[in-house]
Amino acid sequence: MEECGIIRLYDCTLKEVLGDQMVRFTGKKNRIARRFGVNIFGRTRNPLLHKSNPPGQHGARRRKKSDFGASLEEKQKLKAIYGMLTEKQLVSYYKKSLQTVGNTAHHFAQMLECRLDNIVYRLKLAPTIFAAQQLVSHGHIHVDGKKVDRRSFQVKPGMVISVKEKSRNNKIIQEAIESPMRTVPDYLSQDTAHFSGQLLALPMVEQMPWPLEINLPEICDFLAHTT
Repeated sequence: MEECGIIRLYDCTLKEVLGDQMVRFTGKKNRIARRFGVNIFGRTRNPLLHKSNPPGQHGARRRKKSDFGASLEEKQKLKAIYGMLTEKQLVSYYKKSLQTVGNTAHHFAQMLECRLDNIVYRLKLAPTIFAAQQLVSHGHIHVDGKKVDRRSFQVKPGMVISVKEKSRNNKIIQEAIESPMRTVPDYLSQDTAHFSGQLLALPMVEQMPWPLEINLPEICDFLAHTT
């Protein structure tokens, strides 16, 4: 049963209401970044500059983790990278990847990477993954010219993602596009003049710009034994 501190920090601060748009993380994001020792959400103000140690009274002391604890933390890293996904969402993606012919771990990662909110973030149409989630949920994003407000929508190669015309004067979107802090991955093409971009091909795991190292096979093995 997942009742340790790290799980409580992640899952029990989620406001879950029926519907994909209404699941959002309401916890302290800087604590998550400090937990993993990296600016995992790409925030402009790096939370590690002020406090570099993990959160907690004894944060400076890093305890040796058990095999279960190490695998659990790998899973939590992956959930955090994609905007603090819920356990239910992560397990659902894993089960779908099992039904696909080929490498389960690669299909699992591709489904996470091709979520609409993540593609919006990768295209620099939003400054953070959480801002991307909000843009999608509020109807600011179009896919092939049609509004899509479902964050978990799976983007397919060839689809064009764009900001609707009335939202293009949004200061946050403009600053995100012009920011030199991030680059657009090779599997995406960006059209800054039209506030849009396109998924060129399904990304390989080595192309995914994760902010920290992830042991994907270990996560899949962990999910296989705990779900």
